[in-house]
Amino acid sequence: MIFRVQGSRGMRGRQNGVGLIEVLVAVLVLSIGFLGMAALETKALSTNNSAMARSMATIDSYSILDAMRADLVNAKNGAYNGSIAADACPDGSGSLAAAQLQEWCTQLAQTLGAAATTTGAIDCGTSGTCTITIQFDDSRAGSELGTQQFVTQAVL
Repeated sequence: MIFRVQGSRGMRGRQNGVGLIEVLVAVLVLSIGFLGMAALETKALSTNNSAMARSMATIDSYSILDAMRADLVNAKNGAYNGSIAADACPDGSGSLAAAQLQEWCTQLAQTLGAAATTTGAIDCGTSGTCTITIQFDDSRAGSELGTQQFVTQAVL
């Protein structure tokens, strides 16, 4: 008895291209995965930039508080009270408070951006309780709000 294998050619012909389709599907799945990883990396970088800006605002607020503690009498008398914009720093001549405010304004401009949206405000009472408010544009870092406000309250 002789057996002939007739279907081998026919089976081979029907499976042509199946390997190519599998490769194309695998490439598609990998491409979607890589795009997802790229989007995740972009979001991580933007939130990291936002966290860095908030950290710099913390450092800036503690910086002016330390300067005010060094000039306690003037700070309690309201010499530091008011607001500044980082794109138009005040003249630092005339008093220690004016020099410290000018230095603080320059520091805000360097760390958070020299823009009109970068502002700092100080409100100290005679009891020595102070509120430092720093506002800056965080839209580059991916913040949905755009503007961040950082408030520090401390006793001198």
